[in-house]
Amino acid sequence: MPPERLDFSRRAYLVERMDEPCSRDELRACLRDISRVNRWLFGDRPLFIWLNSLNLAPSAAPVHILDAGCGSGETLRKIERWASARSIAVELTGIDLNPDAVAIAAEATPTASCIQWAASDVFSYRSEKPVDIVISSLFAHHLDDAGVIQFLHWMEDHAQLAWFINDLSRAPTPYHLFRALAWAARLHPFVQYDGPVSIRRAFVAEEWQAMCAAAGLREADVVIQGFKPARLCVARRKPQ
Repeated sequence: MPPERLDFSRRAYLVERMDEPCSRDELRACLRDISRVNRWLFGDRPLFIWLNSLNLAPSAAPVHILDAGCGSGETLRKIERWASARSIAVELTGIDLNPDAVAIAAEATPTASCIQWAASDVFSYRSEKPVDIVISSLFAHHLDDAGVIQFLHWMEDHAQLAWFINDLSRAPTPYHLFRALAWAARLHPFVQYDGPVSIRRAFVAEEWQAMCAAAGLREADVVIQGFKPARLCVARRKPQ
């Protein structure tokens, strides 16, 4: 059967099943499979390339990193191990709108961890401590364009040092490849459905350029870079 013909020239505003009400057990199974896919496809590689580029030095003053839309919390647990291996002091905060996601993240985190979890809408969240770095992974495509612009404003207002968006690239090849991978790996039905939908909801570089401009960012302020397979990331390092 030939691949279905879809329009990838614009975002498709489709509903992802994980964004609808479901049980905590169902969500846990979905997040587990998403984490598996991220490991298989090196989904966090762009983030750690960027973190290494910041050249954060070991210091008595911890670097406060906030993960917006933290999901299962796996990214922050990886950052905690990355920082520990480099003797970089960090304070880590994960926030997610879904209280079940926050509970799942907390239960998967070792008791000795320093990560703090909060169930909150990102736009109403107020940190008790200044935030140095804001990151997000697979969060931005859940927002409409106006919401993305609002998120860019929010990160500019809250991140004192830098911010990084790790998201998907909208294109037919990753769409069809993910469908085949998800079917072959027998991933959770929600993930089999939501993965391709996420790609259709995602962005191309020109859209990021327009949204960054709408948020008051100059072209020189941000780096928009693609990573294989199927990642499109936006990075901002503020002048110090």
